[in-house]
Amino acid sequence: MELKPVGPTAKAPAERFTGDVYLTMIHDGEAPSRLNIALVRFTPGAHTNWHHHDVGQTLHVTEGVGLVGTRDGSVVRVRAGDTVVCPPGEEHWHGAAVDTLMSHLTIVEKNTDGSDPTTWLEPVPDADYRAADQR
Repeated sequence: MELKPVGPTAKAPAERFTGDVYLTMIHDGEAPSRLNIALVRFTPGAHTNWHHHDVGQTLHVTEGVGLVGTRDGSVVRVRAGDTVVCPPGEEHWHGAAVDTLMSHLTIVEKNTDGSDPTTWLEPVPDADYRAADQR
């Protein structure tokens, strides 16, 4: 057994997120583990760019209200306690609703070669995000 202290919280890179987003790494597995878990905190209206994961992604909402959208136009409103599973390769985005904070655990697996499984794409247009929040 190994007790790992909580790591520092860092502001998420602006080239991948709209608004203020903060990341706290919980677990970054070392081989043979490929598990990666982080706590992600979104300020009201903050959200990710479009992106996808080679091995999929699981999001477990811990606080607030948020949105998860896919390229086909589907959007789900999520609340604390909800879990969303994004399958491998599905382009999606996620973040807080316009008027509330939202935090979630993000759970992904690294690729078998240990590389980052996330491909980051373009920002979600503001009009698309606002329309999603009105649903």
